[in-house]
Amino acid sequence: MTMYAPASPEHPAATDDPITTIVIAGATGDLAQRKLLPALYHLWIKGRLAPNVPIVGFSRAKMSTDEFREFMWRGIQEIGGIEPNRDQWEAFAPRLSYFGGDLGSTDDVGALGKHLDETEAGDPHANRLFYLSITPAIFEPAVSSLDACGLVEETPDTGWRRVVVEKPFGRDLATANALNRTIHNVFREEQVYRIDHYLGKETVQNLLVLRFANAIFEPIWNRNYVDNVQITVAESVDVGERAGYYDQFGVVRDMIQNHLLQVLALVTMEPPVTLEADSLRNKKVEALRAIRPWTASEAARNAVRAQYVGYRDAHGVDPHSATPTYAAMRLYLDNWRWQGVPFYLRSGKAMAQKSSEIAIEFRAPPHRIFPANPMWGPLANILTLRLQPDEGVHLRFAAKLPDQGMAVRPVDMDFYYGTEFGSEELPEAYERLLSDALDGDASLFIRSDHIEEAWKIVDPLLEAWEDSISHPVQWYEPGSWGPETADALLSQDGRAWAPVGDRHGRIND
Repeated sequence: MTMYAPASPEHPAATDDPITTIVIAGATGDLAQRKLLPALYHLWIKGRLAPNVPIVGFSRAKMSTDEFREFMWRGIQEIGGIEPNRDQWEAFAPRLSYFGGDLGSTDDVGALGKHLDETEAGDPHANRLFYLSITPAIFEPAVSSLDACGLVEETPDTGWRRVVVEKPFGRDLATANALNRTIHNVFREEQVYRIDHYLGKETVQNLLVLRFANAIFEPIWNRNYVDNVQITVAESVDVGERAGYYDQFGVVRDMIQNHLLQVLALVTMEPPVTLEADSLRNKKVEALRAIRPWTASEAARNAVRAQYVGYRDAHGVDPHSATPTYAAMRLYLDNWRWQGVPFYLRSGKAMAQKSSEIAIEFRAPPHRIFPANPMWGPLANILTLRLQPDEGVHLRFAAKLPDQGMAVRPVDMDFYYGTEFGSEELPEAYERLLSDALDGDASLFIRSDHIEEAWKIVDPLLEAWEDSISHPVQWYEPGSWGPETADALLSQDGRAWAPVGDRHGRIND
């Protein structure tokens, strides 16, 4: 990654690199204000954004460039990480400009093209990165307008052209395929950067390091030693102001089809030859293809859906809604490494605490020679990877209690990012992903075949749940860990959900 010193009006940094223009479509939306511009600003503060990278906001809102800069300054002030400094912001802000218009209008997009030419001082070799932070409903006309006006044309005489696409990537396999066709009518696959912010998290990337940089884990990372794997992404907040939007998608489309299956692929994939994009993404797609497909009836037997009490009272939610705010499921991978090992996934809103964890539970010793003590529960070894909050890794193993004969109890060996690296802040996921998109590194972005494989996994489940009479929605209390039927899903196999840790490594059941 190229490092640059932040420029200032008095001492602008010089570079021989071509101009790279970032165009943010939907620039007055929440994502742009709270995530995208703060991420770019933080990259600049850290010296990781080249001085010749102008940022153009494009949206329907009527706003001047000065008003747009102030709008983004408010977003910077709300984001943690780097303390906002007005003098630094005044040095950064001149690279921002704003152009109002409708992305579906060729007239407006054509006028945007003229604005870009002026911003790039007519440089024919300028690069362009288009970030489409827009609703899926206008995606097709937006891409068509960009193409018709020549803004994304890439030839040997121009710089590169790339597009970043936000989720949701369709509502099902059919719409995902249609979306990919729309994209590929204009862009080659290598120009497309489908973003899932979960892959930009330091702790998710650390999963690759844990597995492939440490010789002690990979030899036991298989069906011979692993009893089951559990992936939990729990949110303590309810749907809030997103209720109307959320009711159209639900937890499977919003979380499981993308975030949890992304994590599952990283847990189960075979070692890549390199970290180069195709090598890494090929292995992830192979892992998804190994997941045992469901019929609709099998999906219903292997999954649970539920709503938290009070969900239907939220503004914008259908009073008869069957949209799940919680889902749990059991998956199997049919390959040599994982045959017979159950993978349990769960995610929900309004749960007991915010937590994203991967629990690898290992098989028990073949013969128990130490006395059991029911108060300590099972003595299985559990490797827990905490993705957020209190990011770290915990290994649970058995230890002898002092002065109590050969009695044993489980203990934890902990690693915390905050303890180990001190004041070193974990960067926002969008910082890494935007930097990679500018550098042309697609390793942490999602390929079209990955999207399609993920939808093939959950489509039968969504189809089964459309029959609300045969598969009614369960209920759970806000602040709980979900419905009793989710516990029953594991108890069918003689298992239970692994305990979830808090910031001090203690265990919450």
